[in-house]
Amino acid sequence: MKIKKAILPVAGFGTRFLPATKAQPKEMLPIVDKPVIQYLVEEAVDSGIEEIIFVTGRGKRAIEDHFDMSFELEHNLVEKHKKELLDAVKKIPKLAKFSYVRQPEPLGDGHAILQASHLVGNEPVLVIFGDCLYDSKVPASTQIIETFEKYGDPVIGLSSVDKKEVSKFGVIDGIKLDNSTWEIKKIVEKPTEKKAPSNLVAVGKYIITPTVFEILAKMKSGKSGEIRLADAFEIMLKKNKPIYGKVLSGEWLDTGNKLNFMKASIHLGLKNPEIKKDLKKYLKGLNL
Repeated sequence: MKIKKAILPVAGFGTRFLPATKAQPKEMLPIVDKPVIQYLVEEAVDSGIEEIIFVTGRGKRAIEDHFDMSFELEHNLVEKHKKELLDAVKKIPKLAKFSYVRQPEPLGDGHAILQASHLVGNEPVLVIFGDCLYDSKVPASTQIIETFEKYGDPVIGLSSVDKKEVSKFGVIDGIKLDNSTWEIKKIVEKPTEKKAPSNLVAVGKYIITPTVFEILAKMKSGKSGEIRLADAFEIMLKKNKPIYGKVLSGEWLDTGNKLNFMKASIHLGLKNPEIKKDLKKYLKGLNL
């Protein structure tokens, strides 16, 4: 079955970026000239996704407005003969079909995903969390979709990190099937460096199947007191149901904290035709 839908959970408070996120969603913070969330939507669309389902919360109205038509803005750009900007703005609502559901309480990422289950139906679906950009020749979502098409079971996007960083992530262990594919046997959430089974971590991109939704629907809470996707995967593994991991090619641009957000901005700024020359000159001129 071809994957045509994607869930983007964007209901979090973005506390790491306060006070900037007091009145605007973290996902709407710009990298160069586009909000983070648009990069993710474009990645999904470039991977064959036709319908985007946002799981939102209070204070996230700006996301819905961004992917809607703005008649007043478009009229203003027409009057000022700014065709290039007009084209960039007009293409946004046409990227995909957009749906919005709310997570009424912050009860975990699995709970957020579950709010969209009625819009997914009995289909596999792409899930992308809002702080995981990838700069790659083949879109990261395409890579995990292709892995799903080969094996037909849930897939977790993976990246290798320094061992000192493993305590921030879900870490996997398993059987290596080829240069970039693993059959996952264990997932350890935020282990210490000594207890980490590997340095391969989940990066916030998944393919989940109806079986995962069924498990999430039966969960009252997991180890953390929340309904977590990682706990659902753990239940699957205990039942000997297969889960695969795909080590993604390309550069992982984690925008989940201030430093990495700045790194992502510089990385993509150096690829932007409008500013890359002047930005490179500025960086070279810094007397650090």
